Amino acid sequence: MKIYNTMTRQKEELVPIQEGRVSIYVCGPTVYNFFHIGNARPIVVFDTLRKYLEFRGYQVKYVQNFTDVDDKIIRKAKEEGLPALTVSKKYIKEYFEDAHALNVRDADVHPLVSEHIPEIIDFVQTLIDKGYAYEADGDVYFSTRKFDGYGKLSGQNIDDLESGARIAIGEVKEDPLDFALWKAQKEDSEIAWDSPWGKGRPGWHIECSTMAKKHLGPTIDIHAGGQDLEFPHHENEIAQSECCNGVPFAHYWMHNAYITMNKEKMSKSKGNFLKVRDIRRQFDGEVIRFFLLSGQYRSPIDFSPELMAQSKAGLDRLRNCRDNLRHLIQNGTDGEMTGAEQEALAGLAQYRQAFCDAMDDDLNTADGVSAVFELVSSVNQQVAGGATKAFAQAALDRLQELADVLGLLQDQEEEQAEDPEVIRLVEERQAARKAKNYARADEIRDQLAAKGITLKDTPQGVQIIHNV
Repeated sequence: MKIYNTMTRQKEELVPIQEGRVSIYVCGPTVYNFFHIGNARPIVVFDTLRKYLEFRGYQVKYVQNFTDVDDKIIRKAKEEGLPALTVSKKYIKEYFEDAHALNVRDADVHPLVSEHIPEIIDFVQTLIDKGYAYEADGDVYFSTRKFDGYGKLSGQNIDDLESGARIAIGEVKEDPLDFALWKAQKEDSEIAWDSPWGKGRPGWHIECSTMAKKHLGPTIDIHAGGQDLEFPHHENEIAQSECCNGVPFAHYWMHNAYITMNKEKMSKSKGNFLKVRDIRRQFDGEVIRFFLLSGQYRSPIDFSPELMAQSKAGLDRLRNCRDNLRHLIQNGTDGEMTGAEQEALAGLAQYRQAFCDAMDDDLNTADGVSAVFELVSSVNQQVAGGATKAFAQAALDRLQELADVLGLLQDQEEEQAEDPEVIRLVEERQAARKAKNYARADEIRDQLAAKGITLKDTPQGVQIIHNV
């Protein structure tokens, strides 16, 4: 597999530190609100990366943090009249509800900043002891100029950065480029912990360096996140981690592009954002996931209701194929596959290979989805006039294998008992058709359609399709 490494600005073959094992750290959300569709992209993209690596036989340790100590959380806590950690716990719970709706699997570890304060203090103290950080009035700052490699990820020159740097009111750092590792408590209402420099709390950048080291070691295979984190967050992580640990922080850096609205970056500060929770009122979570995977992760996607509707139509094609195969597994012909079916099944291997080729090329989910559609077209053509149960099961296995990697077709995995009232109406419709009472048959069909149920007449009997 080749992935685009932001550090080198080129695609590189993935060669893990330990053969057969991949360590991944993904920067998670700051939990002070519901996450929006832009936040959802890295959550879904790198969950898919993890699934694909496992599909290819790797053992993956996947860590995604929650920032539960932050200025934004403190402000939200003041607005709601609640303790800061109460606010963060509330939105961590809401995160999981939305993430699970997007078929995102929980990380192996979801570390919290508030649970790693001793390790953070030790990390900061090491940087002070090595001469890379200094204390000033209870704050601790990193001496950016002492790290020769600063700017190597984002490709920015430190002299250019200096021209735009400022020292904010209340800051006592020695250089405008220095950044906070530890912040002194300013008000009694702020969340704070005891430290060698007085009561305070961690700066934003130090948390990920500390938690990645604890859970994955001083050097990790892949560090990932949104494009907006490339600078300064990931740049600062590299500086403090490599100064503290004396080894490279990560071998590969992956960054997904923005979700835009009307070609403008989506963000809470601009107010042009849509929460996943709100989008789910119109489209189910799997449609949102399909939309997020419809483009290659390094290309921007412009959000619109029209594209969401297209995503739903595309996903419905996959679901309909899956449901048709399930119906044939129950109602198809018994016995061995025909020669034509055996030949068709062998032909499906080309689509699996096309899928792997796409995903091996820097996780190109757009082309991966296209390969799945080609597989579906081939299957639909083969089963148009019916099929053996054996072929239907084998074809479904091929489809589901690839869909699982993309986190799609995860709903209705088990056949559920049909509502007896629906069964009664279907049987009544069949009797009406047999009696040539087409008016009553059409009336029942419309009655079921109003309930979101479509009836499809096949040589194997009536197929009941629940429209999602």
